[in-house]
Amino acid sequence: MTYQAATSTVPAASEHPSRTTRLRLICGIAAGPLYLVVSYAQAFTRQGFDLTRNAFSFLSLGDLGWIQVANFVVCGLLFVVAATGMRRVLRSQPGGIWGPLLIAVMGLAMMTGGVFRTDPAFGYPPGTPDTKPHSLTWHAALHAVSFTTAIVSWLIACLVFGRRFAVTEQRWWAVYSLATGLILLATVETLVAPPGALLIYIAATIGWTWTSAICLKLLRESAR
Repeated sequence: MTYQAATSTVPAASEHPSRTTRLRLICGIAAGPLYLVVSYAQAFTRQGFDLTRNAFSFLSLGDLGWIQVANFVVCGLLFVVAATGMRRVLRSQPGGIWGPLLIAVMGLAMMTGGVFRTDPAFGYPPGTPDTKPHSLTWHAALHAVSFTTAIVSWLIACLVFGRRFAVTEQRWWAVYSLATGLILLATVETLVAPPGALLIYIAATIGWTWTSAICLKLLRESAR
């Protein structure tokens, strides 16, 4: 008589994240919407703030600027925490190293972008000339570097996840990720022809929605 070896039905550890891992992914789900809600709420209520000329970074200026500084730092930290959850779930999978790492870099760049404020320009705060400054202060230069780092790392993360979804034959998610990366690429134009605020708003809203969607997708897939 022959006996067939029993096939193990125990799922891989990465398929059932711990409670800590789930909480980390939830941080990523919440980070983007939280940043957008706090930023848009200020944009519509701050005197002199012009959505067509002033990017969210300008909200860090003035007496209430600490709110946007805290928004940058807290939400950036949430993205870093979420990246550690992504890494746990995606371990040994396509994109499991670079995807989470790039999201973490984006989060860190958000934090430094909040600490180092931009210079007054384009009429904000009220009383500021309507043009851009002739030269940047050191902290505004570091803010610009942080912005560029965040966008570039974010963009490449979209490409990494797009490739991952293409490899796993999840075509809709692959197209969604690649399209988001292309939209984020458009914000680089604002470095050449500022202020480009509306373009930044569109790209940021789509980008943070994508990041939340990715975290939610990973949470649901791993839970199954």
